[in-house]
Amino acid sequence: MHLRRFLSPDSRRAAWAALSLWALLLSTSATAQTLPPEVEAALARAKVPRDAVSFLVMDAQGGAAPRLAHRSTSPMNPASTMKLVTTIAALDLLGPAYTWATPMYVDGTVQNGVLNGNLYVKGLGDPRLVMERLWLLLRRVQGMGIKTIAGDIVLDRNAFDLPEPDPAKFDGEPLRPYNVAPDALLINFKSVVMTFTPDLGAKVAQVQYDPPLAGVSLPATVPLNTAAADCGDYRGALKGDFADPLRFRFGGSYPVSCGEKVWPIAYADPKSYPGRAAQGLWESMGGKVLGTVRNGVVPAPLLAGKPALLVNSATLAEVIRDINKFSNNVMAQQVFLTLGRVAGAAQGLPADVVADANLPPGSFAASRALVQRWWKDRIGTDDAPVMDNGSGLSRQERITAQAMGRLLQATYAAPFMPELMSSLPITGVDGTLKRIKTRTSGTAHLKTGTLTGVVTLAGYVHAVSGKRYVLVAFINHANANDARPALDALVDWAGRDQ
Repeated sequence: MHLRRFLSPDSRRAAWAALSLWALLLSTSATAQTLPPEVEAALARAKVPRDAVSFLVMDAQGGAAPRLAHRSTSPMNPASTMKLVTTIAALDLLGPAYTWATPMYVDGTVQNGVLNGNLYVKGLGDPRLVMERLWLLLRRVQGMGIKTIAGDIVLDRNAFDLPEPDPAKFDGEPLRPYNVAPDALLINFKSVVMTFTPDLGAKVAQVQYDPPLAGVSLPATVPLNTAAADCGDYRGALKGDFADPLRFRFGGSYPVSCGEKVWPIAYADPKSYPGRAAQGLWESMGGKVLGTVRNGVVPAPLLAGKPALLVNSATLAEVIRDINKFSNNVMAQQVFLTLGRVAGAAQGLPADVVADANLPPGSFAASRALVQRWWKDRIGTDDAPVMDNGSGLSRQERITAQAMGRLLQATYAAPFMPELMSSLPITGVDGTLKRIKTRTSGTAHLKTGTLTGVVTLAGYVHAVSGKRYVLVAFINHANANDARPALDALVDWAGRDQ
């Protein structure tokens, strides 16, 4: 696993240097401007005052004063548009081809299908170690002739130094997958995917759980409701109770009119999830563990050598498409933590998995410091964003529209611009903008952001004239959700230049 950069450090600095000229133009637009009438009207209908919004529209290539700058120097909560800072920094510092490795180490001899020792799994922060890829890794273990592990499966999750997670801390919804905390060994987003399939003959819905969790009682069926005319709120009808991590319960029934449905939930005990998922999947493949599945540390002598096997992640360019198009919080945090751990490593970058596995643990504090240094080096201004976890799932994170616009202008001139652009949702086409139908459908690439009291957009709009504009829009107000039409109107206005 290598880190690759498009250009040398000097060349990369030169590619960003033109931004300082554009910053002079931006600095003249700090005061409020007249808003487009349709935007003004939409804000009025939502009862959102002008001093609760911040808008910026300017040529992506710079060289001219902004078309619109309203309160563009006011720090605002950007919600998930903060993912742009994280993913752009990662593209610049790690390179689009960067991959995460998940190595395995065997400590013991293999005889007659039995590993007489321990199997170690070292998590290095892979943001997308989904069940299918864990299955592949375990399948390769079996390919080494191992069917039974006489010792333990040891999960090394020490590549990140993280505070004790509280999934309910942000909004009191601990079972929502968006609240899953990062983990050096992030297996399947610490979530369980339940698939409900009606079986009319048996008058039940079959329930499949992915991944299977060792030691957890999981009902194989739920009663089928054949009287319901439409699907409606099938989750409410099931009356699921997942608070007990050792037993899932359903107190209701499943409407047959729903057909097959998929329901993902975050597991109630995230600390035990990696072990339960690894053991459950291993046993479902016919493997046996005579010891336990536990957290631990790979012994230093093993880390000093090559792993017995490893699986590499998708490239960073692919990972950020999931992050930005679908606003995946935990994946963004995994990338953010990787920045502090890998890009922030002293004296350059690890050359292979052995070096990477021996790096000091990453932390949010290290990543915040790294992004501050990167901003000063690349953007050259003092308006660096206030970062928390790098995903926007935070009440502390802040950035100005001017700073976000400057970052997007710089990225437009950067060699990795195509990778960033292709990761952004397209209006009316895909991702979080799939259902947004405007006159500019298909012509704007914009990252969305939503929290209670916060609605935001940031990205690029391809206008009628052929120009591409940077657009940044932040609304921080209790009625922000009602003001979404104002953002749609702003995107339409930006695309209608002549």
